[in-house]
Amino acid sequence: MVKWVLAVLGLVYMRFPGAVIGFLLGTLLELFIKKGGSAHRNVSKMFGQEQEVTMGDFELNLLSLSTIVVKADGKVSQTELDYVRSYFVKAYGKDRANATFRTYNDVVKKRQIDAGRICAYLHMRTTYEVRLQILHFLFGIAQADGNVSSGELQQLAKIAGHLRLSQRDFESIKAMFTMAGRPSGDTSYAYTILEIDKNVSNAEVKKAYRTMVKKYHPDKLQHMDKVHQQGAREKFNKVQEAYEQIQKERAFS
Repeated sequence: MVKWVLAVLGLVYMRFPGAVIGFLLGTLLELFIKKGGSAHRNVSKMFGQEQEVTMGDFELNLLSLSTIVVKADGKVSQTELDYVRSYFVKAYGKDRANATFRTYNDVVKKRQIDAGRICAYLHMRTTYEVRLQILHFLFGIAQADGNVSSGELQQLAKIAGHLRLSQRDFESIKAMFTMAGRPSGDTSYAYTILEIDKNVSNAEVKKAYRTMVKKYHPDKLQHMDKVHQQGAREKFNKVQEAYEQIQKERAFS
């Protein structure tokens, strides 16, 4: 209706060109009103689906990657599912999290999830620090049941590669989640977390520590929700713990 009103007004004031312009402007206005003035995101290109959804792409992609990790060891652990749900509720609130789960079930779950395509999408739209946090979160899922299985490690390594994360960054985060249960006195994990070899000098240890502090500083994720910032703090603390362990072993300050 609006497009015809504007077309008539355009015809009165500017003749035929005005009618065309009025019609086009009216059509755009009707589309804007129909969509409630919001910017709907289209996930069809990611999942082969033509349905438009209003859910944020980041949450939807994160949930899709979560599903891959949950299923990686051939079984679905309720503990891991609860971990994912708790994380999303803390990050986005109950209503938004529930909306993400509904969208996933209605749109994505019915399609084959392609980790490579999802990670390529995230790689183009997120910073390196955010992608490190994504990997940290996915490792948290794998460890939620008390053990990171070989199948889960394989999937996590593939995802890290798709996200264009370095092998040393992958091994560093892996060490943060697999350090428990190591023999007493085994400090190899500490060097892995700092991404250095065990035979480096004290000066190189200090330099590596400063580098890792910068990389994992929570301020890098100030633009994200608090739960993601908490993940950054967890990595930051693990770096601190690893450095202190090496300091104690080598007796330097």
